Amino acid sequence: MSEPLRAGIIGAGFIGAVHARAVRTLGQDLAAVAASTPARSRAAAAELGARSAVDSAEELAAAPGIDVVHICTPNALHAPLTRIALDAGKHVVLEKPVGMSGAEVAGLVRRWRDTDRVVAVPFAYRFYPVVREVRERVRGERIRLIHGVYLQDWLSRDSDTNWRVRSELGGPSRAFGDIGVHWCDLAEFVTGQRIARVHAVLPRVVPVRAGAEVDTEDAALLQFETEQGVFGSAVISQISPGRRNQLQLRIDTPEVEYAFDQQEPEILWMGRRDETRVLHRGDPALGPDATSRNLVPAGHPQGYLDSFTGFIADTYATIRGEKPEGLPTLADGARATAITEAVLSSATRRDWVEVTPG
Repeated sequence: MSEPLRAGIIGAGFIGAVHARAVRTLGQDLAAVAASTPARSRAAAAELGARSAVDSAEELAAAPGIDVVHICTPNALHAPLTRIALDAGKHVVLEKPVGMSGAEVAGLVRRWRDTDRVVAVPFAYRFYPVVREVRERVRGERIRLIHGVYLQDWLSRDSDTNWRVRSELGGPSRAFGDIGVHWCDLAEFVTGQRIARVHAVLPRVVPVRAGAEVDTEDAALLQFETEQGVFGSAVISQISPGRRNQLQLRIDTPEVEYAFDQQEPEILWMGRRDETRVLHRGDPALGPDATSRNLVPAGHPQGYLDSFTGFIADTYATIRGEKPEGLPTLADGARATAITEAVLSSATRRDWVEVTPG
């Protein structure tokens, strides 16, 4: 039996708590937490069930006795803290975006490549069993169209605000950089088609929030073409009332449309001209990859927290030398940055823009 990995979590907001829960669920050692102040760190350690509190993010990133650092801070700190952790010999679980610019991310990737450390990025929607099933089914088929949405409503009111709306903290793209990259990662992971060029519009429909001017987009309307010549589209929004977290991916082949909805993650919808079928997680017809990710018998729903825990499980397995298939790494985070920069450039130029290969 392997000794538990000693995890340190930097950041104690919603996503930090999700990381902490996954670490505890897997029986690993939640050794330390650091938050925005020493007092907040102590409170967070008690709330999240950590053994100790560390006064600052920088201190925890380099702390002895920590095997893997989870970075769950505002975006501007992601790359600097990762550099500290890598220099201290730590493995890293890094929330996206992995940097504030393509140049910063490229430098981070170079530093990572010079180490033998694991840097995993939580594109956790890959870890739903039904996602693995549709991936298995569409591979080898001729894909005609890729389309879908990622809709949220947490910034739908003019009075809503958050640190993410400020580019100096969240980066130059908000709606696309925050959730659009999740949609694109899922589309590329499932289909095996890499986005080659994009045409995007980035509406900023609430220009002032809480008395401050906003310089990031509320939504993204995206058209794209893949390297294999398949076209697609996506609507990304953080201002769609009633849509809490609706990520939908639809893939059209000559005979079947496959549809996955993150808010109904137990089913795979399959439409044909002569019939419509719904495949449930846990059905005997599921393939081996999907079946291996069933945590409970069919009829006992699995959801987001289970998917995220699956991501952490594969990350920690990789740290121990195993090679689980489909783990998103810093290379995938850099890929998301490249697509984001192409989207920003396209919206400025009002034209098609190539995605920088990498």
